[in-house]
Amino acid sequence: MSSLTGRTALVTGAGRGIGRATALALAKAGVDLVLLARSQDQLSSVAGEVRSLGRTASTVVADLSRLEDLERTRRALGQAAGIDIVVNNAATITPMGATTSIETDDVLSAMVLNVVAVASLNGALLPHMLRQGWGRIVNVSSGLAGRPADFVGGNTYVTAKAGLEAHTINLAAEIEHTGVTANIYRPGIVDTGMQAWIRDQDPQRIGGALHERFVSLHEEGNLIAPEQSADALLRHLSSEGTGQVWTVASAPSAA
Repeated sequence: MSSLTGRTALVTGAGRGIGRATALALAKAGVDLVLLARSQDQLSSVAGEVRSLGRTASTVVADLSRLEDLERTRRALGQAAGIDIVVNNAATITPMGATTSIETDDVLSAMVLNVVAVASLNGALLPHMLRQGWGRIVNVSSGLAGRPADFVGGNTYVTAKAGLEAHTINLAAEIEHTGVTANIYRPGIVDTGMQAWIRDQDPQRIGGALHERFVSLHEEGNLIAPEQSADALLRHLSSEGTGQVWTVASAPSAA
């Protein structure tokens, strides 16, 4: 992890869950943080935790599903002091349900957050990384991107994650041999607010089989803690690999 010490990382969706755990893991590795999410209260709490670990933390309140917020954030981050690492974690699993029931505006909002915002922020942050010859781009995806038929009722989500992964692999090829890497991270089945939200939904709206699957994952103890997933991601970051699909199981062993 010595290559990370003194770097600055942007983590989106940093207010809770995987984003919060990743931000704290980075801070423990000696990284300063720029934290982005929709909730100032959550961001302030995480920023306090980062500072208690001896690192600096700044916050950006933005809803990246809104094009006006995205463009404002893109300009601000592109003009700010250099960000060396970006973990694009912000995402939404909605809209859910039968494809015939999904509204166009909801699909558009999800695609902006899950794909467009990632590509846009990466484009804004890349010039600094390329100039210094070092950078780490991590786009958080899902194992469902590799088996979309397993998530009937979540067509928009799996479509977005497949697009995100294509963006990442293409970007890695574009910037190969520059010292900047771009990789996909599939974080595993993590005990997050998103999981709880699905369990709370009306089975008739999102599909009974899908609802039962998420309830069973929780009841059978098959969810991992956000901290476990974040630790695996940090171990991947020490590598020079690019254009790869990282998972919790494939993370290098802890020293």
